[in-house]
Amino acid sequence: MSNGALSPGDGAARQTPPRHVAIIMDGNGRWASARGLPRGEGHRRGVEALRRVVRAAHELGISYLTIFSFSSENWSRPASEIGDLFGLLRRFIRNDLATLHRDGVRVRVIGEREGLEPDIRDLLREAEDLTRGNSALTLVVAFNYGSRQEIARAAQRLAIEVAEGRRSSDTVTAETLSQYLDAPDIPDPDLIIRTSGEQRLSNFLMWQAAYSELVFVPIHWPDFDRAALEGAISEYARRERRFGGLAAKTGS
Repeated sequence: MSNGALSPGDGAARQTPPRHVAIIMDGNGRWASARGLPRGEGHRRGVEALRRVVRAAHELGISYLTIFSFSSENWSRPASEIGDLFGLLRRFIRNDLATLHRDGVRVRVIGEREGLEPDIRDLLREAEDLTRGNSALTLVVAFNYGSRQEIARAAQRLAIEVAEGRRSSDTVTAETLSQYLDAPDIPDPDLIIRTSGEQRLSNFLMWQAAYSELVFVPIHWPDFDRAALEGAISEYARRERRFGGLAAKTGS
């Protein structure tokens, strides 16, 4: 894990990139407050940062980019701020979906859709349906998402199968449960980045993050750009991933 300021190394873009990068986009409100601006402006600038990072991820050869766009815990925020966030989502999909599709980006959505406004559900479905055949980059949008809730839903599905006699309880393993998560076909993230200097996962991909490398950067999300992404990837490239095993031997 790292919490220092990162700068891209000279060869950052030449490194083999992580296959899957996930980002906790944190600090929009603090960015705005530091400039005497309303929180809504911070969220708007955050969308601009998202555009930059999606483009950069595509150019750097990343296959999967997951973004934490709206947490299941975000419902506790003021109604006006929730309205601003949903308005930005609507505008992002309506204004950017054609560009994403043109660039070969596939959109996937994880999280709970029950209880969302019908037009939001329709927009999420439209984004997935339009881009289903694309393969240049998969953009996974974690919307109304919480990792504990995702794991609980998976456990409930397995429990129903056991109760109905369609599965024996001794077949329930970690591998089995993982197949009942929201997107079981997507590989676990190699690298998870959180902006704004906070150092926690905040109920994001906790199952999938078991062996992810974590990089914490001190800048707020609206200031995140390609250079910051390359810096995080450079830090990732310096790590030795052992997945619970021993370090590789470097000498006889």
